[in-house]
Amino acid sequence: MEIKPYIRQANYYETDQMGVIHHSNYIRWFEEARLDYMNQAGLSYRKMEELGIIIPVLSASCQYRQSVYFGDVVEITLTPVQFTGVKFAFTYNITNQKTGQLCTTGETSHCFLNRDMKPLRLKRDYPEIYERFEAAMKN
Repeated sequence: MEIKPYIRQANYYETDQMGVIHHSNYIRWFEEARLDYMNQAGLSYRKMEELGIIIPVLSASCQYRQSVYFGDVVEITLTPVQFTGVKFAFTYNITNQKTGQLCTTGETSHCFLNRDMKPLRLKRDYPEIYERFEAAMKN
């Protein structure tokens, strides 16, 4: 299974008074890229929610290296760094597609909960989803 990077164009409304993408938007971009990654892996978040699986963010961090401006096209590459069936984590690299320059790095960690906000063990509770996640996280 090949997971392709997420491609995104920076929008004007995401800029600040200095004309650069406001720092808060990078966390949103991480989420967009994460959902795209999951869709490519056959793990539709919508379908998971319909099953009662909720995936909250436990932590998020972002390091800004180079500004992204309105109209820039960026490539967001995710790397899985942890998957236990209870928790998982990704690192992110945001690269300017035109210049190839690394603009932003970051990471997020997550867990799996049911609708009652109780932890799930995917291997036991949803083995078919566990297997898809495990396969996606290995690529």
